[in-house]
Amino acid sequence: MAKLKTTYFCSNCGNESPKWMGRCPACGEWGSMVEEVVRKESASKMGDTRSFESVKSHPQTLGEIRAEQEPRIDMHDEEFNRVLGGGLVPASLVLIGGEPGIGKSTLVLQTMLKLGDIRTLYVSGEESARQLKLRADRLGITNENCLIVCETNLDEIFKHIRNTSPQLVIIDSIQTVYSELLESSPGSISQVRECAASVLKFAKQSGTPVILIGHITKEGSIAGPKVLEHIVDTVLQFEGDQHYMYRILRSIKNRFGSTSELGIYEMTPSGLREVSNPSELLLTQNHEGLSGAVISAVIEGVRPFLIETQALVSTAAYGGNPQRSATGFDIRRMNMLLAVLEKRAGFKLAQKDVFLNIAGGLRVNDPGMDLAVISSILSSSLDMAVERETCLTGEVGLSGEIRPVNRIEQRITEAEKLGFSRIVVPANNLKGFKSKVKIEIEPVKKVSDAFRMLFS
Repeated sequence: MAKLKTTYFCSNCGNESPKWMGRCPACGEWGSMVEEVVRKESASKMGDTRSFESVKSHPQTLGEIRAEQEPRIDMHDEEFNRVLGGGLVPASLVLIGGEPGIGKSTLVLQTMLKLGDIRTLYVSGEESARQLKLRADRLGITNENCLIVCETNLDEIFKHIRNTSPQLVIIDSIQTVYSELLESSPGSISQVRECAASVLKFAKQSGTPVILIGHITKEGSIAGPKVLEHIVDTVLQFEGDQHYMYRILRSIKNRFGSTSELGIYEMTPSGLREVSNPSELLLTQNHEGLSGAVISAVIEGVRPFLIETQALVSTAAYGGNPQRSATGFDIRRMNMLLAVLEKRAGFKLAQKDVFLNIAGGLRVNDPGMDLAVISSILSSSLDMAVERETCLTGEVGLSGEIRPVNRIEQRITEAEKLGFSRIVVPANNLKGFKSKVKIEIEPVKKVSDAFRMLFS
């Protein structure tokens, strides 16, 4: 007779407690302790259901370990390869999270169908085989090496894997998979953690890469305990506004590459299209003569692109508290830049509503956008337009100085390639700058210098 044990897990951090508490002792979250019923099996039974062929490990010295570079799997998708760090690493466990309906399953299915020479097993726990077939027909891609199975039982999934010997496994989604060793319902903290750990063991012992699709909570984090993100090798976030056609694949954690990379896609009726040059798509609108619109040269990962910053400044309604709203930009950083404008440049915005928007529904974290943000806010406040052929980049410090940004050559080259005639850059970035470009480069040291140049 199996022993039944009731434990409590924190739904926020995964901390385990033998009794219920109103507040988690690990993370301090209130009301997050959830009861889970766990059934412990004998070690022999667990060994029978979770056995994989592997060589027993033994301690080695660093000199005995061979550090040969394993070839990555080409995903036949430049954006996906860029975010992964050059391709999919064998024996890796990748987790892709995103809001419902954003296109996670479409992205993974489309990528899988492109891998014509790789035997792939797609395990679906949410959709039927007929639904996947209809989606594949809409994508217009066929692949005979793509195997589909609709299963949620973890032990049955491993049986299908042993019978088919795939080179890549995709599980959609990890919250629907359950193990019979646990009596808790699928999607619970104990089920998600146990299933993810078993899949990780399979990936490492067999050398087969596995891609997991995960749900996210209303706060935007991966559903399940935080330990799930520590188990996997790579965490990718697929984000974007459903009202916009652009989707961004962003790396949050990557043991085999940079976490500053992002891939940009465009949602079309026939699937997701790679956007190799996002600057041209983000600058399609013509705002000649309109105030509050400024073009900024930003860097995300190794990719430079130009993006439009829009601002609207108006008098606070009914003399109440002014509103501060930012879409695609950190609201706290915008408040800091407004304080710099008032203290260092002398512009009073305390009784003004300020609205900021990054065009295209993108969210950019590059501090090089600071100069464009304050310039767009001032442009709207003064109702004076910035020249359309002018591009800006630079980080604003608390003293009102324009601080240098990284990879200034790539920013300048991108602006010149898209036909801009002038770019405003931090003066300290030009020390030792030897690149020969035709675009006019305007160095500035303070925000007051930039304002005189733009609005005089």
